Amino acid sequence: MSKSSDNKYSANTDTGVTARRVLEIEARAIQELVPRVGASFAKACELCLACEGRVVVTGMGKSGHIAGKLAATLASTGTPAFFVHPAEASHGDLGMITRKDVVIALSNSGETAEIITLLPLLKRLGLALITLTGKTDSTLAEAADAVIDIGVSEEACPLNLAPTASTSAALAMGDALAVALLEKRGFTSEDFAMSHPGGTLGRKLLLRIKDLMHTGDKVPHVSASTSVIDGLMEMTSKGLGMTAVTDTTGKLLGMFTDGDLRRKLDQKIDLHASTMEQVMTKDCKTASSEMLAAEAVLLLEQNKINALLIVDTKNKLIGALNIHDLFRAGVM
Repeated sequence: MSKSSDNKYSANTDTGVTARRVLEIEARAIQELVPRVGASFAKACELCLACEGRVVVTGMGKSGHIAGKLAATLASTGTPAFFVHPAEASHGDLGMITRKDVVIALSNSGETAEIITLLPLLKRLGLALITLTGKTDSTLAEAADAVIDIGVSEEACPLNLAPTASTSAALAMGDALAVALLEKRGFTSEDFAMSHPGGTLGRKLLLRIKDLMHTGDKVPHVSASTSVIDGLMEMTSKGLGMTAVTDTTGKLLGMFTDGDLRRKLDQKIDLHASTMEQVMTKDCKTASSEMLAAEAVLLLEQNKINALLIVDTKNKLIGALNIHDLFRAGVM
């Protein structure tokens, strides 16, 4: 009998069954972490918050990949951090670490030789050490100031060898630590945007209405006494699907849109005899030029409208914005 036929995890195993088993094991491993969030987790947070330098994250092999991701997540959510490879640290990269830093070491076994080698040097520098480990009685755990237990009962690998559930648990606990620090620092969406200026995310978080709105002669506006037919000409020439109605000082009185036109036509109004004052919507939605573009999207969606008029603190018209402007900017 061949080895493959003697192996219960042979090539004939249903892939769907395998996938579900893996997901169930990893989900269970993460769920088992919940009751372990206690005093040690709080201590780890305190050490990071008190850090005057940066959080240095290290790990070897698969734990190193998770450590790299944790460092990136911390750095993007308000906790200055970077990854140091433990093997490289013994060959010069330890110089990247200062006495003001805090070290987070990831090791499922708690006995990773490359990290254990660094312990005397870290202690000589007087650095606080946090460890995420599956063995709370390990050498690394005994040396740490805060130990977060990320141990799992089994790996998703059928041989119980390849790091799978253990790396998922480490990743999840790292995220829990990063988010706990984010909230404790009062980190805001604007703070997040400052470290994510590129791409769609940056546009959504950084762009303000003033960066997108039409201003000056590009803003459609007419007086209250303007006839509806002339108001339509203004709407057509500016191409925003609406026009503002203002008084002689520029103060906003109302708004007239394509939708309003359809409704008024159903009422058989005389486009030449009627004035904008008679057909405009007085209680129209407006926005401030300092509002985030993402907030403008929410305002449009909540009120089921396609355009906004932008006013200053004295309700004077200063700009206009429609849904197409937001689409072009990549905010929607």
